Amino acid sequence: MDVLTAIAARHSTRSFSDQPIPRDVLERIVDAGRLGPTASNVQPWEFIAVTDRERRAQLAELASNGRFLADAPACVAVFCRDTKYYLEDGCIASTNMLLAATALGVESCWVAGDKKRYCEAVSKLLCVPAAYKLVSLLAFGYAKGIEDPSVKRPLSEALHWEKFRAS
Repeated sequence: MDVLTAIAARHSTRSFSDQPIPRDVLERIVDAGRLGPTASNVQPWEFIAVTDRERRAQLAELASNGRFLADAPACVAVFCRDTKYYLEDGCIASTNMLLAATALGVESCWVAGDKKRYCEAVSKLLCVPAAYKLVSLLAFGYAKGIEDPSVKRPLSEALHWEKFRAS
């Protein structure tokens, strides 16, 4: 699947089957994050793949808006060293992983990390040093059923040429 098709096809899935993701597929997904662009090539990220059911359930308890993490066969926690552009770098890495998952036939959903009240607890659970900030928790798996993708605004409403124009 080419990248433009993956971008158009990607949507958030919150209901996952029990089918595990093969380790090599999960590694390819995470590698797409590692290959993302980064300010001054700092590469501040660390990725923690969580496939253990009990640990995912603990993450789901901590991140109230990510209860579905317990059912996803895999979660990747994206942490970045506290650099000037840690959030931008971590978000790009996260997006690359979501798109790679789509291209590989794996569903996904982003759970916010940065500045959430559960960041410290997630860091403690995953034994992450204090110098790192949680950027995202990414759920990966195969959909339990068919979900309708979100309807996006048409380009004609979102694109402005030369200056902003109110609709």
